[in-house]
Amino acid sequence: MGTDIRGGLDQQWLTRLRATLTSDFEAQTARLTELTADTGDPGEAHTRAAMIADTRQSLGQIGDALRRIAEGGYGTCERCRTQIPPERLEVLPHARFCVPCQREQG
Repeated sequence: MGTDIRGGLDQQWLTRLRATLTSDFEAQTARLTELTADTGDPGEAHTRAAMIADTRQSLGQIGDALRRIAEGGYGTCERCRTQIPPERLEVLPHARFCVPCQREQG
């Protein structure tokens, strides 16, 4: 799991996560490049626009998570400042809020 005995996030886990997120960021960047360069069927323009928006959102979330890791704030809820459970981070590595605060965000 991703915690150490002090209840914080394990550094080895964070190192692996950083590598995974960096790889995901690179893959999403390549996907965005392909999508924006595609001049295919004009009938698919709406679908392509949605895919571009989704890819940009993913890039933003991954970039924000990498920034929080670099700054030492990863895994801390941005609203209540409590630690986000590692199980949530395993499922949603870009989570910015604990579950109760996320519910309040809407």
